[in-house]
Amino acid sequence: MSKQLAPPDARGEPPSTVDEVFALLRAQGGRATPSRRILLEILFETDRHLTAEELATAVQKRSPDVHLSTIYRNLEELQKLGVVTHTHLGHGPVTYQLAAHAHAHFICEQCGKRVEAKDELFRDLARKAKRELGFTVDPHHVAIFGRCSDCLAS
Repeated sequence: MSKQLAPPDARGEPPSTVDEVFALLRAQGGRATPSRRILLEILFETDRHLTAEELATAVQKRSPDVHLSTIYRNLEELQKLGVVTHTHLGHGPVTYQLAAHAHAHFICEQCGKRVEAKDELFRDLARKAKRELGFTVDPHHVAIFGRCSDCLAS
């Protein structure tokens, strides 16, 4: 299991700026590199899920010499810090987003529609899984498949 740091402020909120993330990195002996700053800027600028390849393309627009392997290494370190999460949204590539924006997903098996679900929807499931199975639920990591209301109606 990856080690996650406590958020930097007393309110218990995740980092909300690139500089706050760099403070976490430095506290753990990490470096504030130019490529890492660009990657974080892109993550903070978007509210979408992006693949590593999409992130690399966006970073390379600002700094053409940054390689995909650098993006993967940075994403891995940012995940260990609890700043970034990755999600499996079906059969496609893994996507990444800021942990502060993480949410659960439902995907229609028929039409492919994606529905973002609030964490509150999973609270009872999480409590029951913890109590009965000793298992902690992370609904952000995978998607739940089923049928959307439009496909059920047709």
